[in-house]
Amino acid sequence: MRYLKESAILGGEEIVIETGRMAKQASGSVLVQQGETMVLVTAVGGSERADASFLPLTCDYVEKTYAAGFIPGSYFRREGRQAEHEILASRLIDRPLRPLFPEGYRSETQVVATVLSADRQHTSDVLAITGASTALMISDIPWNGPIAGVRVGRVDGRFVANPTTAERATSDIDLVMACSFDNIVMVEGEARGISESDMLDALEFGQSSVRRLLEIQLRLQEAVGIPKRPYQPPTVDTELLEQVQNLTGNAIQDSLEVHDKAARSSRFKEIEAQLLERLSPLFPDREPEIARAFEMVRKITMRATIVATRKRVGGRGPTDIRPITAEVTVLPRTHGSALFTRGETQALVTTTVGTGKSDQRFETLLGDQSRSFMLHYNFPPFSVGEVKMLRGPGRREIGHGILAHRALELVLPSQDVFPYTIRVVSEILESNGSSSMATVCGGSLALMDAGVPVSEAVAGIAMGLIKEGDRFLVLSDILGEEDAYGDMDFKVAGTRRGITAFQMDTKISGISREVMETALEQARVGRLFILDKMDQTISKPRPELSPHAPRIITIQIKTDRIRDLIGPGGKHIRGIIEATGCDINVEDDGTVEIASIDSDAAQRALEMVHGLTMEAEVGAIYLGVVSKVIDPGAFITILPNLDGFCHISELTEDRVERVTDVLQEGDEVLVKCISIDRAGKVKLSRREALGQQPTHFGLRKSS
Repeated sequence: MRYLKESAILGGEEIVIETGRMAKQASGSVLVQQGETMVLVTAVGGSERADASFLPLTCDYVEKTYAAGFIPGSYFRREGRQAEHEILASRLIDRPLRPLFPEGYRSETQVVATVLSADRQHTSDVLAITGASTALMISDIPWNGPIAGVRVGRVDGRFVANPTTAERATSDIDLVMACSFDNIVMVEGEARGISESDMLDALEFGQSSVRRLLEIQLRLQEAVGIPKRPYQPPTVDTELLEQVQNLTGNAIQDSLEVHDKAARSSRFKEIEAQLLERLSPLFPDREPEIARAFEMVRKITMRATIVATRKRVGGRGPTDIRPITAEVTVLPRTHGSALFTRGETQALVTTTVGTGKSDQRFETLLGDQSRSFMLHYNFPPFSVGEVKMLRGPGRREIGHGILAHRALELVLPSQDVFPYTIRVVSEILESNGSSSMATVCGGSLALMDAGVPVSEAVAGIAMGLIKEGDRFLVLSDILGEEDAYGDMDFKVAGTRRGITAFQMDTKISGISREVMETALEQARVGRLFILDKMDQTISKPRPELSPHAPRIITIQIKTDRIRDLIGPGGKHIRGIIEATGCDINVEDDGTVEIASIDSDAAQRALEMVHGLTMEAEVGAIYLGVVSKVIDPGAFITILPNLDGFCHISELTEDRVERVTDVLQEGDEVLVKCISIDRAGKVKLSRREALGQQPTHFGLRKSS
């Protein structure tokens, strides 16, 4: 293959796509570059899988640490399994590519995006989307592209295409989009409570930004000139299809009105079994084909019924939301818990708060990072009545978890206000559509139940679409069947003020602005309805943290006093932990966190930390211990390793003949710091402290 290179300007910066230099044995291979970030994307088409019931497409996004100039921190010092952010990027590639393969295409296909160079300013995930499209376009693999990836931000009120890392830090929108010439194919992202109209403007901006990237893909395809491999779409036996339609059409339509998922599923199995019994003699050895025809008729019937009657599966109208119930404090020992049920979807969500040492720490091409808020989503097989091996979280679970994470993160308090690590876990107990949005609702309730001072409640809703020709119908709160047989899965989460998270996937070539506008408005109305229902259970955070949650006291000490707190070999800090039972975490900047479920113990630990790290303050009242008595006065230890001198004239209001008439060595005494000279010598007064309450307990004897 000869070397080819094209470029386009996006967001004021050049994106370069080249082919013919690397990985030439792949079916299609391109190198995409913006700034000094470079991603190699390959596409390989394998043999046809006759046994596959779906497209066997695999998309992988892989980051190499050498790309950013460092060695992996793992024990083996090499890249291992994909990290969470790599899995999420893999999903960003897969989701827009999959619906654009020809109907019925079943050949093994693999797309691999490898980050070879990372400048830490230009993100590589959107470059990988564009690269995947280009690699497929120039290959012999049948595919109905092109698409292009773009990240949309808004900085100081101005939309930015592919914002840099610095710009993303101040942006109130962070959307990743995949677009064709005419439609939006996929969207994923978050926002800081923006309005529906602002979201539409962002989507329109992203759509209009990628045209030149799409054009250069067409030019590269033409220049490479590789013809697409022959592909014969599966044919439908019209006679068989007509027989299935005549025998089952009315029964399917009647079954769609059954409310209960299990009963409806059982009814469809009965219809299919009766169909096979009647048609197998007429079409011998064609049972799989009969089953596929039945599935087609079921899909056609459902879609036609919804469009014609505006009546959905189970009898709901297009905007109707299933019955909602919500409970909190359902688990007695968790810090916060909620059981959120919407129709036949149910999420049990818990909140756990911990100390800073519970933060999640991870390594990316941007360097070492930490996360003080985690949301984990679990989807066990019993939630859909299936039997499967229990393994670690799959890509879907990670993707749903990060969507709910984005939805809730905006309303959490800052670490300055609430210095806790927060973990939310969603256990999906039942699922029939929109379990990720149930996680958002349950997560919001569980956070408030735990006493986490969130700013607002958050709810989420999943929207669907049935599009037949120029007619379309947007569906609120979709069921699993409406997702499977519909044209769009469009999730919107947010507060009463606006949108916080957003995800859209399609099974068609894309979504127009008109459909998007209708869906966003319908989602807003649905979201407010759900928030009203949630408010009936709990409308604001509890005033206090759960009694089972640790209390954290945060103080700041001077960095040169950290060694005094730690002590030789950790002696001092171990002593405080043993005496109080508290967890103590000390950061390099002098931040000290004291955590305990016993507030009295935390207060004692705080006093002991103060005692080891505080410096004398003029005007402060100390409870000290007399360390030495001499004729002119007494030396009194007010802080560890710090003595002050109280002159005999400062012992009482009256004249004192001898110091020992008032003080003896080992006595506890209240004294006031009246001055500190340039040499650091502390002068104390017992006389001025008489009748006062101590403000510091640096040497408090009780533990």
